[in-house]
Amino acid sequence: MRKYGLLVMILSLMFSCTSEHKTMDLYVDANAQIDGDGGKGSPFTTILNAIAKAKELRKESENAQITINLLEGDYYLKQPIVIDTSLNGLSIVGSDASKVVVKGSRQLQPNWQKFDEHIYVTTVPDNLNFDQLVINDTPQILARYPNYDEKGGYWQGHASDAISKERVASWKNPVGAYFHVLHGGRWGGFHYKITGLNDDGTPKLEGGHQNNRPSRPHEEYRMVENVFEELDAPGEWFLDQKTSKLYFYPTADMQLENAKVEVAALKSLFQVVGTLENPVKDVIISNISLKHTKRTFMEEYEPLLRSDWTIYRGGVVFFEGTENCSIQESIIKDLGGNAILASKYNYNLKIAENHIYNCGASAVSFIGDPSSVRSPAFQYGEIVPYSEMDTLPGPKNELYPRNSLVANNLIHHIGRTEKQTAGVQIAMAMDITIRSNSIYDVPRAGINIGDGTWGGHLIEKNDVFNTVLETSDHGSFNSWGRDRFWHPNRKVMDSMTLEHPKMYTWDAVKTTTIRQNRFRCDHGWDIDLDDGSSNYHIYDNLCLNNGIKLREGFERVVENNILVNNSLHPHVWFANSLDVFKHNIVAKAYQDVGLKGWGEDLDYNLFSNEESMMKSQIYSRDIHSVYGDPKFKDPSKLDFTVMNDSLISAIDFKNFPMDEFGVQVPALKRIAETPEVPVLNAENASEEKKSPTVEWLRNSLKSVDSEQEQSAYGLNSAAGVIVLGVWNKSPAVQNNGLKKGDVIIAVEGQPITTVKDFFTMNQNLQNKGKLNVVVMRNQSEKKLTIQTK
Repeated sequence: MRKYGLLVMILSLMFSCTSEHKTMDLYVDANAQIDGDGGKGSPFTTILNAIAKAKELRKESENAQITINLLEGDYYLKQPIVIDTSLNGLSIVGSDASKVVVKGSRQLQPNWQKFDEHIYVTTVPDNLNFDQLVINDTPQILARYPNYDEKGGYWQGHASDAISKERVASWKNPVGAYFHVLHGGRWGGFHYKITGLNDDGTPKLEGGHQNNRPSRPHEEYRMVENVFEELDAPGEWFLDQKTSKLYFYPTADMQLENAKVEVAALKSLFQVVGTLENPVKDVIISNISLKHTKRTFMEEYEPLLRSDWTIYRGGVVFFEGTENCSIQESIIKDLGGNAILASKYNYNLKIAENHIYNCGASAVSFIGDPSSVRSPAFQYGEIVPYSEMDTLPGPKNELYPRNSLVANNLIHHIGRTEKQTAGVQIAMAMDITIRSNSIYDVPRAGINIGDGTWGGHLIEKNDVFNTVLETSDHGSFNSWGRDRFWHPNRKVMDSMTLEHPKMYTWDAVKTTTIRQNRFRCDHGWDIDLDDGSSNYHIYDNLCLNNGIKLREGFERVVENNILVNNSLHPHVWFANSLDVFKHNIVAKAYQDVGLKGWGEDLDYNLFSNEESMMKSQIYSRDIHSVYGDPKFKDPSKLDFTVMNDSLISAIDFKNFPMDEFGVQVPALKRIAETPEVPVLNAENASEEKKSPTVEWLRNSLKSVDSEQEQSAYGLNSAAGVIVLGVWNKSPAVQNNGLKKGDVIIAVEGQPITTVKDFFTMNQNLQNKGKLNVVVMRNQSEKKLTIQTK
């Protein structure tokens, strides 16, 4: 009996394993004439029919692994594909991503008639409302002012008079027009719909909710669209909803009578939605193209804590309440809003090997639920008093993305309409890995982290450049940390963080690592850790243009990075910041602003010249640092391997690979662009260089080093320190201090020949807090007492 019972058990287990691994394939062919039963020789004609069949099969075999195979063709969805927990384990796989296209559009069968010399008109179905017109698979341009110019900068063309009274008066009916305008500080954009006219002829505007830092609309960077009278250039179109007439101005080479015409009808294509308690598991979407969805900039937005962001919680591919799901090897383009958004609880989500471009908003977003944040605040000036604050560390519940991967994606030309966007956006999430992505041609940051909750992110081997093209004051990487410790009143924050020195770890509970990336930002910083960003380890990065900025925050360890043509920008550090900057290669002196202290340790760095190094040594930092030429291996090929062994040995610098940045999938790597090669500053590259420009108390100084300068400034000899530029709030400038164009020729009665001499005197007299100097001003000597603190 015992042997018989054991045999029954073994057979039972074998049957269970067989059932668990049973696989079923369904097929869909958009070109099939008759809807079949889903077999390879009798495919369904729609994905929705295949989904319905998959649910039937799952009822019959609960553990079956079902794959829906999409054959070549265009799949026009009438509604988004919704995948719930009844379809756990489902795979939707295309036969070829370039030929299997899932669309949020519908086809029209227009009967074009000549309207005037350039414009054609056709009737469309009643009540059809769309904001994207696609002809021959190319999105066209909604009638706008000024006209579209790919190289026109903000919104590919902008004009200060976009909605001036005079221009609005020239429109027969302005209702329904869209007004796009940058934030007053260029921290993103605002979008409005014109609903009528005021008594003074100015337009009535509805909207402007797309930014978490309200401001006046920018006076210059403006664009208006969806106006019939502005239909005046090839490629432009306009839909008159009242008459159901579509107007189009074709390009000269377009044969309109044979053209394929499509209009966007859906905002979302795939929605994988479960709950924390009952998540959708093991769903795979792969090897397909996703195209042609509606824009979402007028939808409801929500603030993302105290970052500058608000966001529409939606995406063309939307994940919420999932585990072990993925979208991979797909082409995602020509979309109206966010491409991929992971909302609330998501575990082990994988977004890999996709080509994402020409999208209206962000490419990939991880957005937790504010209910998971302890004592959340939602705007810059909003505070939760310490007496009312939840002081426990970490998340309050599980409604946030975690342990997820964004890898080997090619992302570019996103944020085409919305400017508060990123290649990858993270807010209220933990342990997100962003690896080996190429991200470029974006209006704002390539990678953005909106808060410190809850850290643990790994950002490595990415290539991020051509960023901050249409905004300001950000970086290729950008972050905030306006968490519980942060307060808009600096004095209050200083006091609170001194009293509770580990308060920053309540939200930033894990260290975020940024390593082995290549960044270039020409309009901000290569790496920008802004307000309160804390608990970061930044190492082995190649920064090609604008260096690393660390604003007030705590415990940022920055080591073994190469900062080409630039340096560290320490801004308004706390007295107890615990920041570390070691073993780095910099080209300039530190660009400090308003420091309460110089962090835990700045030392063992390589500067390009002695003057830049001495500027730090004035503050008893960088005592063991050195200066000289790092002798980069081949900058013309973006190889900044350091070849000066003696110098890198002196600072214990370790070279890191120069050929592993960005997407590594061969098919995507072949088409991915790389950043522009920086031109090394002459002061850093030349053996016989002229004196460098050095920042001191935010004033620009350089040594006199030529007879021409001696003559220009009326000096007795080619000696002294020229004040090339001043900062009005600098202590050395206030109270009738230094002025631009002064030449410092003596300090405390001692002649000054070079910036090095000046820094040496400053260092020796640092405790006095002031210097008695003689300057040559307007070719006359003048005695001054300047403050140094």
